[in-house]
Amino acid sequence: MKLLALDTAANLCSAALLDMESSTLLSEVSHDIGKGHAEQLMAVLDETLRGSGHSISDIAKIAVSVGPGSFTGVRVGVSTARGLALALKCPVVGVSTLEALAWDARQEAPGRAVLSIIDARRDELYSQFFSEAGEPLSAPAVNALPAIMEKLQVMGPVVLSGSGAALVNAQLGQALEIASHRATGSAEAFARLGASRTAAGVPSPLYLRGLDVKPQQGFVLKRQEDAQ
Repeated sequence: MKLLALDTAANLCSAALLDMESSTLLSEVSHDIGKGHAEQLMAVLDETLRGSGHSISDIAKIAVSVGPGSFTGVRVGVSTARGLALALKCPVVGVSTLEALAWDARQEAPGRAVLSIIDARRDELYSQFFSEAGEPLSAPAVNALPAIMEKLQVMGPVVLSGSGAALVNAQLGQALEIASHRATGSAEAFARLGASRTAAGVPSPLYLRGLDVKPQQGFVLKRQEDAQ
């Protein structure tokens, strides 16, 4: 049984194929494209399948990144995963970018608690604490840096993983170990976590905050009688 993992939540467009019976990673492809995931994802999927020697019909389960991350990127990945699962008649599960970053950190620093921390811009960060075994110690959240620093003092020593790690260390007198500076986890992390997860309906995006869209101000169409 083969599991396909997809991640388009940040700057990377990634996919991986995992043999769930032998727990062997068969293929992994990741391109740093910034934007344009909708145009690139199917090509990355095709490259992943060709690299593994398998076809799309061999996929028995799909895992997808649900964010937090780019609103458009997350939507592209989740929509694609849902569509593929419907066509292939297979289950689909969601994995958060914060969970994947913590998984990657445990490979670099086993036996250590992890703070997954992603720069969310606008002076905010996405964050979540995980135990040495990978269990969540807090809910995924978006906060300003002072609130995270306060929580960090309570939680104790951790390994940092994510694009917000440098921002945290800049506030500390003694820097913490950084496992990753990425804004999302590896494709393998999404695959490994997805393999152990049971599908419960279809996954939904984990946005944590609203769209960066505001109503346009100072622009009103004239009524037809006023324009005559």
